[in-house]
Amino acid sequence: MNFEHKVVWIIGASSGIGAGLAKAFAAKKARLIISSRDNATLRSLEQQLAGHTGCTILPANMTDRLALVHVVERAMGIYGHIDIVIHSAGVGQRSLAIDTELSVYNQLMEVNFFGPLAVTQYLLPHFRKQGHGHVVAISSMSGLMGFPMRSGYVASKHALKGYFETLQVEHTLDNFYVTIVSPGRIKTALSMSALTGDGTSYDKMDKGQLNGIPVDECADRILKAISQKKKHVIIARSERLLYWLRILIPAAYYRIARKRGLDNQ
Repeated sequence: MNFEHKVVWIIGASSGIGAGLAKAFAAKKARLIISSRDNATLRSLEQQLAGHTGCTILPANMTDRLALVHVVERAMGIYGHIDIVIHSAGVGQRSLAIDTELSVYNQLMEVNFFGPLAVTQYLLPHFRKQGHGHVVAISSMSGLMGFPMRSGYVASKHALKGYFETLQVEHTLDNFYVTIVSPGRIKTALSMSALTGDGTSYDKMDKGQLNGIPVDECADRILKAISQKKKHVIIARSERLLYWLRILIPAAYYRIARKRGLDNQ
């Protein structure tokens, strides 16, 4: 796919995979809308992209569901339409289920699931009217299997995959595509901002995250998947093997996942 002049809205663009995708799409001359709650970081990213492409900042708080309809309206008004929306906003978790407060589960679901769901629901009539559209959901390998210290995160990513996979099956819109991305460990600061059991930040880089796949490599593979209109793409190293182990030798998966998940913190 030629992304030149395509309108791409990246939600969660201030860091990690979202920021990597903004740079990758800018290099392809797409017109960008970048969103997150961190306006200062968005302004810095906008300056980095200056001269490469058109880029507009649109602040968005994925936990404020009532305000999201107005955010979507403003997004559609910037360039007159949206070709691709990418749900990259997300918050991680580092706490045992027994130690996790219900308010933490609520926050994880709001950011990782209900926010992307709401934005997509508001955009579907727009995609039907214009006759095309593409939604990209950045899920996780945690959306395919359980893993220690991430009960709420895993639940939110399972929900995300379930919604978008069902949308793939049931929609009847012309030229409309949904791509689900399941990354393993990517070298981002996700663990730094991950929530602990009482809602405070974990504030540490765990071993797997530190040695993860480089963000630019992940972003390039996502662009390729979008171009090929893939329904699902896995971007992972050892997590891919663990996923297949879960299917083929479940007992080994439970033993290894438990040990690795608790040892790597």
